[in-house]
Amino acid sequence: MNSSEISRIGFLIFPGFPMACLTSMIEPLRAANEIAGEERFAWTLLSEDGAKVTSSAHVVFEPNAALADAAPLDVLFVLSRPNSDFAAPRQTPATLRQLARHGCILGGVSGGVFPLVRAGLMAGHRCSVHWCYEAAFHAAFPDILATDDVIVTDNNRYTASGAAAGFDLALHMIEQHFDPEIAHEVACWFQHSSMRGQGVRQRVPLVEGAGPALPGLVARAAALFNARLEEPISIAEVAEHLGVTPRQIERAFKKATGQSPSHYYRALRMKAARQLVLYSSDSLPQIATAIGYTSSTPLLTHYRAAFGVTPQEDRARINDFRVTDNLPLPAR
Repeated sequence: MNSSEISRIGFLIFPGFPMACLTSMIEPLRAANEIAGEERFAWTLLSEDGAKVTSSAHVVFEPNAALADAAPLDVLFVLSRPNSDFAAPRQTPATLRQLARHGCILGGVSGGVFPLVRAGLMAGHRCSVHWCYEAAFHAAFPDILATDDVIVTDNNRYTASGAAAGFDLALHMIEQHFDPEIAHEVACWFQHSSMRGQGVRQRVPLVEGAGPALPGLVARAAALFNARLEEPISIAEVAEHLGVTPRQIERAFKKATGQSPSHYYRALRMKAARQLVLYSSDSLPQIATAIGYTSSTPLLTHYRAAFGVTPQEDRARINDFRVTDNLPLPAR
């Protein structure tokens, strides 16, 4: 596309989609048009059938058209919760594949990458996955290369991990169609301090009790813990790998996080378990295996201790919330 041409962008929204992901992309595009005094971006709101869609914030959106009736598009972003189903499981994926064949760039923001994968449109492409959905994504799509980069542009696939990352992606699109100066001015308009690019990793909340950053030894041990959720590693093995004693690791974790390394490790495993409970359909034994337990019994005990409910109660609660209010927890 010539940089002076209008980029026609579609946003395909599903029930329960995170509203912030939509506004974080449209607003910088609008601002770029205004600052430059010319229209380089035009956007349209789409749903599968053209009917109204309720966002995660209970705000109702009225699309401009159904996906099948949309005017030609240069880019289409999918906005959804991670477990959104296609209302038209044959027609919608077929329409998306047709758009791809005709050169349309396809993208997903936050949970929107999940429908793209289910439609068979991410095979052979890298994608950005929000840390909140990482365990569920890997369990559902082990053959798809997911990264924790905030944004990934891989040929004709654009993915962003969340709303703020969607803003960064919009700035990159502005830079492509206008110039860096306008992208910079747009960022300043919205007090967006910097434009993050590919290779920038997501900031992940630390386990409760940790400070703003983990010191070197603790960070290296935590990385080993993260890499060994399915096949647990002992503190002694971690110590041997890092060339220190188990006692040194114990003291370092107590000082940095206020808890023992074993409790820190368990908290990481429980976070992964909760992702699978909330964003996958895996059975309890499958979830237990995925985070390194030989049975469901210790998982039940540790899960209740961490979250105050059993996995079954947590899943039933969120499913009831989705049915009643059409709202995913959490929405990113």
